[in-house]
Order: sequence, then C-alpha cells, then structure tokens
Amino acid sequence: MFLALLFRKNIKQLDDSALLELVRLNDNRAMGVLFERYSVLVLGLCLKYLKNKMEAEDEMMNIFNKLGDKIIRNEILNFKTWLYSVARNECLMKLRKKGIQETDAERALLIQEDEAEEGLKLAHLTEIKLKLLEAAISELNEEQKICIDLFYLKDKSYNEIAETTKFDLKKVKSYIQNGKRNLKLILENQREFKD
Repeated sequence: MFLALLFRKNIKQLDDSALLELVRLNDNRAMGVLFERYSVLVLGLCLKYLKNKMEAEDEMMNIFNKLGDKIIRNEILNFKTWLYSVARNECLMKLRKKGIQETDAERALLIQEDEAEEGLKLAHLTEIKLKLLEAAISELNEEQKICIDLFYLKDKSYNEIAETTKFDLKKVKSYIQNGKRNLKLILENQREFKD
C-alpha cells in the first residue's frame, strides 16, 4: 500500500520508457503525464501542418486518443521522436483526406526521418549485440578469453599472442578456434543474433 502511494506521487518523475510500460498496463495516469509533457509539441506540429487552430486542437486530441493503442502495438525506442512521426503522419493523412498533397520537400523530409528512425533502431540493436558479445566472452575459460580478446579486439597475430601470453603457438591457435566455437554456441541462444 505504501509503495502504491509513493508510486502515485512520483509518476510525474518517471521517464518516458517507464510511462510507456504503465500505458501498456492500462494506467491512464501515465497517459495523462505523457499528454502534459507532449501536448504542446503535438499541438505546434498540428498547427504547422493544418494552419487552423481549431483543427489543430481537434487533431491533437485525436492523436492522443489513439495513442494508447499505438503504444501497445509498437516497440518504441525514443518516444519523443516516435510521437513526432505519428503526429506528422496523422496530420498528413488529414490533409490528404481534404485533397491537399504534401510537397516534395515534405515527402523528402518524411523519408529522411524514417531513415533516421531506422538508424536509431540499428544502433540500438548493435549496442545490444555488443553487450551480449561481451557477456559471452566473459563466459569463456580464461585462456580462450585472453586469446580471443587479443586476436579479435586488439588485432594481434598468433605469434604476438604467444609471445605476450607465453602460451605455446599451437595452444594459442587451439584457444582461438575453441573460443570461436564456444562463442558461436553461446550467441546462437541469444534472440538478437538469430536475425
């Protein structure tokens, strides 16, 4: 009970990702906090596209009314960027319904922002894979870990590794080969590496 009261008091202090998780759990207070944080941004964007204050306000409310379902259906890495894209697309759809097509510049901007979002997703996935790789390397035995690190991460030759570690050259080759095989087995169990 105490935690629930404490949690309610601090909901406005939660970051966007924590609020998104609460929205996915049907917590309307979290949606209210997101509305407080971002309604001005969405309204400004709607005004930019629709050029009419009443229409912009209506569209902003429409966007926030649909937002809960969209949050549940999408994986969101950066909420502010994602919300901007959602709001822009909703405004462009409204303009299309009215018979107004976006300009070539707006179309190019749309493509550019989609590519930027893809780049963010790719960077995030790469970061996850690197962390998983580091964790997998730490699971190797000490000799394999040392040899893999020197060979792949520090770009040392077999001879340099043998010289540095005082391992026999054949052992170095064996440690690297076995280390690679073990890393492959460890990483094959990770969902991110199956893509």
